[in-house]
Amino acid sequence: MSAHRKRALVTGGAGLIGSHVADLLQREGWTVRILDNLEPQTHRKGKPAWISSDAEFIEGDLRDRATMTSVLQDIDVVFHQAAYGGYMPEIAKYVEVNSFGTAQMLEIIREQKLPVKKFIVASSQAVYSEGAATCPKHGLVFPDVRQIEQLQAGDWSVHCPVCGAITKSTPTPERAPVGGETVYGLTKVDQEKLVLLWGKQIGIPAVALRYSCTYGPRQSIFNPYTGVIAIFCTRLLNNLPPVLYEDGEQTRDFSFVEDIARANLLAAESDKLDGLPVNVGSGRGVSIREVAEQISDALGIRIAPEAKGEFRPGEMRHLTSGIDRIRAAGYEPEMDLATGIGRYLDWIRQQADVRDYFSEAANILRSKGIVHRVKVGDDRRG
Repeated sequence: MSAHRKRALVTGGAGLIGSHVADLLQREGWTVRILDNLEPQTHRKGKPAWISSDAEFIEGDLRDRATMTSVLQDIDVVFHQAAYGGYMPEIAKYVEVNSFGTAQMLEIIREQKLPVKKFIVASSQAVYSEGAATCPKHGLVFPDVRQIEQLQAGDWSVHCPVCGAITKSTPTPERAPVGGETVYGLTKVDQEKLVLLWGKQIGIPAVALRYSCTYGPRQSIFNPYTGVIAIFCTRLLNNLPPVLYEDGEQTRDFSFVEDIARANLLAAESDKLDGLPVNVGSGRGVSIREVAEQISDALGIRIAPEAKGEFRPGEMRHLTSGIDRIRAAGYEPEMDLATGIGRYLDWIRQQADVRDYFSEAANILRSKGIVHRVKVGDDRRG
C-alpha cells in the first residue's frame, strides 16, 4: 500500500450498497468522501444516521458538472454506486442520471487529467435479458425474453432459442449477451460499457460489477421498488399473503449487502478483474416461493403465499449469477439467505417496531398501486 491513505469517492454513499462500501473502506484505513443527492424516494427523512461522521459527506447531484469536478479532486479510486433505480415510469431521468451522469464523470477525469487510479462502477444483473439455460439438444443457450403471448397463455417456461425445447436454468456467465429489458437495465448497460471502454482508451483500470438482487440492513422500504423481501414482510405483517407473480417458481440470486461491499474492495485491490464485467452474487438460485417461506419462518407468521397467475411482461424467469470469474480473484460469498433475512429483520426492529415500520411501507405500496387490498364485505380474494 502506498505511503498515503488511499482516498475513495463513493457516489450514492448514503444508500444500501454505497454506505456499506464506505464503512468497509473506512475499516480498512481508507479516507472516504461520499456524494449523495439524498433522493427523497429512498431517503424520506433526509441524511441517514448511519453515515459515518469520519467520512466527508457532500450532498449533491451527479448531473451537476461543477459538483462532480469538485468531488473528483484528490481521489485514488471511484466507487460509482449512485444510480436512479427501480421500475419507475420516467425515461429521461434514468438516462440523465445513469448514462449522462457516468459519462460526465469520465469526461471530467480525462479532461482534467485527474490522478484516479481505478474506476469501479455498479452494474446489475438487469443487463441480461434472461438467465442462461441448458437445452437437452443444444447445451448452453442464452434464451430471449419470453414473449407476452407465451405468458398470456400461462406458459412460464423458458424455451431454447434454437429448437423451442423447454430448458433448465443454469448459472449465467458474463459472456451472456446483454440487452436490458427495462429503461433501468438499458442505462446499466450504458454505464458499464462507457466505463470499460473509457478505461481501455485512457489506460485507467476499470471494473463493472454486475450485482445480483442485493438486500440487507439499510434497505429503504420507503421506496416501493426496493425488493421482494421488504414487500413480502409488509404483506405478512398486515396478515396478508405474499403475492407471487407467475407460479412463484421463478428464481433469483440474492446477495447480502456486506458480501457486495467486499466484492467492491476486492475489485479495488486486485488487478485480476481489471477491464472486465464481473458478476457478483451468491451463485445460488432461490425460488421466490422459498423466499416467501423463509420470511414467513423468520417472522413466525404462517400465511401461505398466493400465486394468481399474474405476471410482469419483460421479467426474466431465472437468474443465477455465474461467479467463477470473481471466485478466481479470491471472492467467496459468506452470508446464507436465512441468516441474511434474520439480520435484515433485526435491523428493522432497531429502527422501530417491525410491524409499524412495515405498515408504513404498506401504506406507500398501496398509494402507489403496488399492493391492492380486498374491499371489506367483498368475498373475492383479490
